[in-house]
Amino acid sequence: MSKLFATCPKGLEYLLRDELRALGAEDAREALAGVHFSGSLELAYRACLWSRLASRVLMPLAEFDAADADALYAGTQSVDWPAHLSPDGTLAIDAVGQTGALNNTQFVALRTKDAIVDQFREQGGTRPGVDVERPSIRLNVRLHRGRATLSLDLSGSPLHRRGWRQGQGEAPLKENLACAMLLRAGWPAIAAAGGALVDPMCGSGTLLIEGILMAADVAPGLRRDYFGFLGWRGHDAAMWDSLRAEAEARASAGLRALAPVFFGSDQDPRVLNEAKRNAQAAGVAGFLHLSRQSAEHVQRPEGDNPPGLVICNPPYGERLGQQAQLAVLYRALGERLRTQFVGWQAGVIVAHEELGYAIGLRADKRYTLYNGALECRFLVFDLAEEPAPRERVEKPLSEGARSVANRITKNFRHLRKRFEREGVSCWRVYDADIPEYAAAIDIYTAIGVDGNFVSLEPFPHIWLHVQEYAPPRDIPEHVARDRLRDLVRGAGAALDVPRERIATKTRYRAKGGSKYGRFEQRDEFLIVEEGGLKFRVNLFDYLDSGLFLDHRPARARIRELARGKRFLNLFCYTATASVYAAAGAASATTSVDLSATYLEWAARNFTLNGFGGASHHLVQADAMEWLRHDRGEFDLIFVDPPTFSNSKRADDFDVQRDHARLLALCAERLAPGGVIVFSNNLRRFALDPVLPDTFDVKDVTAATIPPDFARNARIHHCYELRRRTER
Repeated sequence: MSKLFATCPKGLEYLLRDELRALGAEDAREALAGVHFSGSLELAYRACLWSRLASRVLMPLAEFDAADADALYAGTQSVDWPAHLSPDGTLAIDAVGQTGALNNTQFVALRTKDAIVDQFREQGGTRPGVDVERPSIRLNVRLHRGRATLSLDLSGSPLHRRGWRQGQGEAPLKENLACAMLLRAGWPAIAAAGGALVDPMCGSGTLLIEGILMAADVAPGLRRDYFGFLGWRGHDAAMWDSLRAEAEARASAGLRALAPVFFGSDQDPRVLNEAKRNAQAAGVAGFLHLSRQSAEHVQRPEGDNPPGLVICNPPYGERLGQQAQLAVLYRALGERLRTQFVGWQAGVIVAHEELGYAIGLRADKRYTLYNGALECRFLVFDLAEEPAPRERVEKPLSEGARSVANRITKNFRHLRKRFEREGVSCWRVYDADIPEYAAAIDIYTAIGVDGNFVSLEPFPHIWLHVQEYAPPRDIPEHVARDRLRDLVRGAGAALDVPRERIATKTRYRAKGGSKYGRFEQRDEFLIVEEGGLKFRVNLFDYLDSGLFLDHRPARARIRELARGKRFLNLFCYTATASVYAAAGAASATTSVDLSATYLEWAARNFTLNGFGGASHHLVQADAMEWLRHDRGEFDLIFVDPPTFSNSKRADDFDVQRDHARLLALCAERLAPGGVIVFSNNLRRFALDPVLPDTFDVKDVTAATIPPDFARNARIHHCYELRRRTER
């Protein structure tokens, strides 16, 4: 009996433990990124041949104190290496971890190698060579808490390399992760019942091929021509040949009995060709149906087959701006699952919770898995037929909801006529007027829609944007939740707005303070009007809607100042101020923001209003860095920075700490006679006392707070700055 350790990606430990127990390892117990077990050499061989989840199978040869290089050398030399490796053989060494003075894995591997070859030299003069690709034996050195564990790597190369992969797509799954997804989704039982397997984003076919091999009882290591024990002197060739023969017989019987119920599709013809090549190399091409189509058109396979499994690895959207675009794909996938695959199971791996929610289905099970270093969620859906909708009976408003409704009705009547005269269609109707019901409610009167969202209702109509304020710490969460529900119901009743047209941003308590919960991914872009201009807003998918309503007077002021001016908008967001400047006959506008998503949104705003061409520039850059390198000159600069930013692609920014430096950079770009309009929404903001040495500063905050925000005079601060030398 030997002690053994099978490594695996994080998240697969319990599955691997159960798999090894099924292979005969009765004492298998999970550890971090692996499983300890013990058994005979035959069990170790079976693990290498049959494990669908393990990365490597290690057999410890020695464990010893290794506080420094000398101790590591001595401990390595305590092993009888000629018993494991012939003098004319080759070796490779992997080192992981650190301890004491040993904190460089390359040095640890080198020192271990020296100890081994020195032993051979001392005994006969001939020493083994080094081969990092296919050595006779591969060793693993693990350092932890002053100890070293020196193991023989029986797998030789990672076990997820099955031997069938000929090509791959841009973001392939490792084969053992694919098997973990199939197991978590219940594929073995579905396959045993005769169900089909469908992957609507199959890429190079990893999930489908592993699903076929699993259903046909084909050993995952059967096509490998290299294992770490093949050049080991302790290798039992007869035993290995017997195990391979048994696996060949099982595979032959399993493939003969297998039905061709495996269906893959993808939009990319290149990866479909890779999937065909891989399936041929794996010997399963005859069971697999591949077609070129998008996931939005996936259909249940024809035939009266038992319920099957839909499983896929959709794109993750790691690049800037991709998540919002991918939400459309995820929603379409969810809709196809809901309508085409009733009674089936589905499994989808996602890297971002928001995209998982965009599927629009409630996950019955959620598992944490790791695709390399990336933490993901594997969502499993039971696509049971939805019950017929029950007739909805509206409950009467609670006393609190009635109070909210009465206050909103009063506010609406008071402000509506004024805003209608001024052409204002988006405004704040409630701002924590009743302290117990602490939220801001904004009205957005939509005149149309933009993008993939389609509304069946006539325009214009009202939508509501509800943003909850953080409740006091002494208010229980269930009380705050009930109050928010009453507030939303009261607002809907007062303004006759159905629930589906009310966007609610709720807060939850978390480490570091109160935070907003997840946002929906509905891709519903409305078109609204302000000051005779049109803007896109999205009330559900982002924290802010795309239009800061409290800046309405500031935007109007920019239009007044912009005629004939070269206008610069820093931290431009969706560039609404730039559109106002263009409408005010600015000679040119330049809008700078770090987000590609918001700049695309800004471009749509320009197009909506008929502005375009070379005189209107959109620049993706960090505003501070751009100011340091740009040499342009501007007559009017609008600066509305975030309170705080810690983007990975730019230096941290704190408006209180950094605004003087920011404005000094703006001054270098300001033309003679020019003006800077500087705004921010830090409630306790204080202007740096050094600024009046450089600028004439005029506090215009009061003039830029619109009447619907009068309850909150600190919603923002706004200043106009002109250089003192130009008085």
